[in-house]
Amino acid sequence: MSEKMTNRKLAALETKRKLLEAANDIIREKGLVNTSIEEITKACGVSNGTFYTYFKRKEDVVFALSHDMFREIYEEAQRYDGPFMARMTFYMVTFSGHIERDGLKLCQEWVRNTVDPDLVENPYDKEKLHMDNDSMKGMIQKGVERGELKEDTPVEALSAALTDVIYGEMLCWDMSGGAYSFEQRTKTFCAMFLPAMMKPYLKGEKQWNMLN
Repeated sequence: MSEKMTNRKLAALETKRKLLEAANDIIREKGLVNTSIEEITKACGVSNGTFYTYFKRKEDVVFALSHDMFREIYEEAQRYDGPFMARMTFYMVTFSGHIERDGLKLCQEWVRNTVDPDLVENPYDKEKLHMDNDSMKGMIQKGVERGELKEDTPVEALSAALTDVIYGEMLCWDMSGGAYSFEQRTKTFCAMFLPAMMKPYLKGEKQWNMLN
């Protein structure tokens, strides 16, 4: 019985993976609005009913993909070979770059569906802001643990401020209709303003060399 259950779970995970991969390929090519659930299920050889076993709506597929991707971005940033300022810059620029490459329409769809927490059905979306703030907090806390930042660094306040910055940039990019590069805007912030925010808390010669 245990082996059967394990096989069933593995088969379910494989089916969900195929749905996610098919949706990712189609949505990137056609956009969310022009993608149907039937196209997704047909691409991986399952019924429409199978889709609803894992997701309530097609938007949920996109949010699931994004959830996993942003976690990977955070983990990659923590492994990034460089001092704190380089790691933080890598994290913020990669974060915004991923959103930009996924496309303006997809980002606008996500913002529209999550701006009112009371209307959010998808658990990924309810937790997204908290997850991103925790990731930012993790980046700063690791800097303290590595001795790159002072022990009294206000981790909570800085992580909240930087999350506000990147979410504010995302919203402005949405409202501009993609008139400029979100990724480049974040690069500019990291080059011109991030050093001033972090300077009071930095330790070590490598950190100071990056600012001078």
